[in-house]
Amino acid sequence: MLKTHYCGELRKEHVGQEVELAGWVNRRRDHGKLIFIDLRDSRGLVQVVFNPAHEAQAHAVAEQVRPEYVIQVKGIVSARRQGTENASLPTGEVEVQAGEATILNPSKTPPFYISEDSEVEDLLRLRYRYLDLRRECMRDRLWTRYRVIKFMRDFFYSKGFIEIETPILANPTPEGARDYLVPSRPNRGSFYALPQSPQQFKQLLMVAGYERYFQIARCFRDEDLRADRQPEFTQLDVEMSFVTVDDVLDVMEELYTALCEAIRPEMKVTKPFGRLTYEEAMRRFGTDKPDLRYGMELADFTDLVAGSDFAVFRQAVAAGGQVRGFAVAGGVEALSRRQIDDLTGFVQSAGGRGLISAGLLGEGPIETLTDEDVRSPMARFINAEMVKGMAQRTGAVRGDLVLMVADQEAVASAALDALRREVARRLDLADANLLAWCSVRDFPLLTWDEQEGRWYAVHHPFTAPKPEDVPLLESDPGRARAQQYDIVCNGWEMAGGSIRIHRRDIQTQMFKLMGVSEEEARQRFGHLLEAFEYGAPPHGGIAAGLDRNVAVLCGLDDIREVIPFPKTKTASDPMTGAPSPVGKEQLDEVGLALKEE
Repeated sequence: MLKTHYCGELRKEHVGQEVELAGWVNRRRDHGKLIFIDLRDSRGLVQVVFNPAHEAQAHAVAEQVRPEYVIQVKGIVSARRQGTENASLPTGEVEVQAGEATILNPSKTPPFYISEDSEVEDLLRLRYRYLDLRRECMRDRLWTRYRVIKFMRDFFYSKGFIEIETPILANPTPEGARDYLVPSRPNRGSFYALPQSPQQFKQLLMVAGYERYFQIARCFRDEDLRADRQPEFTQLDVEMSFVTVDDVLDVMEELYTALCEAIRPEMKVTKPFGRLTYEEAMRRFGTDKPDLRYGMELADFTDLVAGSDFAVFRQAVAAGGQVRGFAVAGGVEALSRRQIDDLTGFVQSAGGRGLISAGLLGEGPIETLTDEDVRSPMARFINAEMVKGMAQRTGAVRGDLVLMVADQEAVASAALDALRREVARRLDLADANLLAWCSVRDFPLLTWDEQEGRWYAVHHPFTAPKPEDVPLLESDPGRARAQQYDIVCNGWEMAGGSIRIHRRDIQTQMFKLMGVSEEEARQRFGHLLEAFEYGAPPHGGIAAGLDRNVAVLCGLDDIREVIPFPKTKTASDPMTGAPSPVGKEQLDEVGLALKEE
């Protein structure tokens, strides 16, 4: 080793010891005769003092170095003079008096500051990701990622789970996102697919008798990217035999509670987790991943406005739609008319037709509200009696603002969910120090595609229906509920899973409903269907997006900030140039030819 200690681990107990350090020059300050260098490595930084009166050679080296030079220093640890300590640094009570110094490698001037947590353009950061990763904020995030993974592994080891790796090269699967395909050279014309999830393999491990499995799995999906999606990502994959929905959720609640308390002990964690059905989540929040850090729950006003002369209400109700909304506490003062107009545009950008508002003015109980106390651009259509009913359902009082959307149920839900989050953002309603967890269960099993004229699995085709809903697969598939569940934190889906189908007859029935022919099912899933005939146990599991989990624990909203080498939103890597063309010779080896546009 070129060092005896890491820079960041020096403390007062090391005073008087001779140490050898090696790292990067974080900052250099020339005070005339004395030169101070903050030396940085992977564990932190420490101040090194170069005094020409003490050691001329070391001082001469310090005169040459610049930020990001890699140097080696030998010296004596000493206590800083009283009044010069740096309380913001773990090493702030000590410094190293340099006796020897060597430049191991010089550095060009970096394209952005490494020692400062300043704003840097995203493409520049990704182009020089190896420099970006030197920054303290990125180092802390990757250490958090490591701690999360280690905690998860230790947790599942303690619960009797076995960690098993599953293949990266597998067979293509229908449904879900597009697969990344890999041509097979020995089997020209055939392709592997990179796994979107180890779904089939973990079910086969249950058939094989490994009742408690987990792994930290790499997954790949060829889908449009956004802040919480990457073409390759990492997930915690868990599967268990002989379990119910509650068994799986109990294990994950225990994991997440302990994980949050270990990684973010300063934050509040909701205990126990809230447990909602899909129907309840959609009714109360308009989404299956609600942010529970604030109120503003949705209410249905359709019956209250059904007889209104307001065309927007009348047309929505006549078309089988809904009028729904929520109350903003103190919204009359908190949101100006201009801000409400901005929110109207926001609702339209979220797919809604518009926004209707009603402010509750005056003082006294809601029962005494008059038409003059209602402030609304549509005041001649919205009377006090309507607003009293709305207040009763939302818990609104005078001074509050009721916001409404009139549209088809799915459109209204999506628009109100987006509006609720936007209002919370503008009014700073979400407690940044709270991790509000809940689970959502009993999702629809299937959804109908009008264009293709067939059913699609809401989760995936291996999800089991609720036992009491199995007969509906024959009579009314759209009403069947799945034994599917998600875990949500602060409005982010953190994990999702289901109890799986373990009987061949039900799995075959699901494939048939989804338009998968017997021949296609045999080709793609024959191994799984056959396995179900050899004593497959009831089983279920869950997959947690590790990148997303770490981002939430770091207080970030983009998973690229916690991935060492992420892709851009066009699935490219500015640093390596991937994806890149390949030559004809390589294509010929696997029997491929590019089709000209």
